[in-house]
Amino acid sequence: MRLSRTLRLSCCVFLAALATTVCSSGYITPGSLAETEQAEQALSASETALGELSLPTSAVGRATATLSPTLATSPTPAQSPTAGPPSVYVAQPGDTLSALAVRFGVPPEQVASPQNIPSGLIDPGQILTIPNVLDSTGPRDRLLPDSEVVYSRTAFDFDMVAYVDQMAGYLTGVQEYLASDWLSGARVIDRVANQHSVNPRLLLALLQEQSNWVLGDPLPENNIDYPLGYIDPLEKGLYKQLSWTARELTVGYYGWREGSLTELNFLDGQTLRLAPDLNAGTVAIQYLFSQLYGYENWLEKMDPEFGFAFTYAKGMFPDPWVRAAEAEPLFPPGLTQPTMRLPFIQGQLWAFTSGPHGAWTREGAMAALDFAPGSSLPGCVPSEAWITAVASGLVVRTDTGLIVVDLDGDGSEQTGWVVVYLHVTNKDHIRPGDWVDQGARLGNPSCEGGSATASHLHLVRKYNGEWISAGGPLPFELSGWVAQNGAAPYKGTLVRDGEVITACTCSNVDARIELSSNDPD
Repeated sequence: MRLSRTLRLSCCVFLAALATTVCSSGYITPGSLAETEQAEQALSASETALGELSLPTSAVGRATATLSPTLATSPTPAQSPTAGPPSVYVAQPGDTLSALAVRFGVPPEQVASPQNIPSGLIDPGQILTIPNVLDSTGPRDRLLPDSEVVYSRTAFDFDMVAYVDQMAGYLTGVQEYLASDWLSGARVIDRVANQHSVNPRLLLALLQEQSNWVLGDPLPENNIDYPLGYIDPLEKGLYKQLSWTARELTVGYYGWREGSLTELNFLDGQTLRLAPDLNAGTVAIQYLFSQLYGYENWLEKMDPEFGFAFTYAKGMFPDPWVRAAEAEPLFPPGLTQPTMRLPFIQGQLWAFTSGPHGAWTREGAMAALDFAPGSSLPGCVPSEAWITAVASGLVVRTDTGLIVVDLDGDGSEQTGWVVVYLHVTNKDHIRPGDWVDQGARLGNPSCEGGSATASHLHLVRKYNGEWISAGGPLPFELSGWVAQNGAAPYKGTLVRDGEVITACTCSNVDARIELSSNDPD
């Protein structure tokens, strides 16, 4: 059974080499010397297996892979009755004390370091010692770097349409009607990647892993309506399947970032505690596949020799860790938000209607804030209030109800600070390539561009392609108002100099906010 799996992947390697003329030099995950040697041994073994096989002329069915000896054998998480030696942990970009404590299952005061541990983002590379109280956890193999999961600079120059055309698989002929236009399969992937800020390489690799659409013809067991393997009549078709996939990836990725996700629940009812030293990108992949499989089948997908990571790094996109070395850390030491102002003009009364909630969907990164103008009528009514730019920048993408502004002006949505404005009418026809100054009028609040029950503005930040939590360690700050999380998504407050504004869709007096001439920019 493993033989057929290896044959299929060897075909992937051959096709990718023909199309890209790039040879893999292997990939090395960051970590200890032992982890590096383990990765090298895994690659050596897989390369030997491929060398002993003749290349097939077409892809064959998937098979059950033999489990790697490095994988966990028990799905039951537990705490050790007697703690072993403390873990020495090297801080990763995006780490916070509170999230680390949750992942390792200890109180925050038990996390120690020779240096001061900040209350916000911990600088990458800081050494920490953490009590080792977790007995049984899942695989510790880091499958992909974070920059290969979010839509970061590792993919900003990736020509997806050219790649799909060169592969000449089933995806090349796929078309789907969205909104008011027909889109090719590659354009559908591009849309989902931009909407959710998920790396398009990852979406392509997942589509290949689950359906063989990218490098060949659909697998015999593949349902053409559900190419990612999620069976739901409401999620038929490429766009909905990819959107579901991107949503689940962000739930795993940002749940790990924020410390709200510590274990996986599989379709067969089993659970597994996540290894506490994983990176967010790996957790995103682990979480996605846990939503598709039972424990044993999930373990096969996590096998670094014959699972999804092999399909990605050896079959399609060699050297992800090499690309990551040029793009990471996603959060550099000392990162701060640029100065931003409230997104409306002076003298217009608005309401703070929603605290931190989902950036693009209800799940995932709690990165968005909502504001609505004063109105005598409820619902999606036209508004003459103006949405203004919170900071100066270059417009890099527009769509129905959408304006995306790059604050560093380099023209790339995948690098530096980016602000996303959603539900904007854009009457002034702002287009990509336009420069907007802080306070410039962008358009009027509406329900355009997504699901909405009333005219409002949905405001989000990204940095290096990653959504930034609105109430997290690097909180949204607008004209001195600092966002704070509430007890649940959409709850929360804005706080400035002891004054508190509480989010409420009712737009009551406690939610009212106004930009005055005395407000700081």
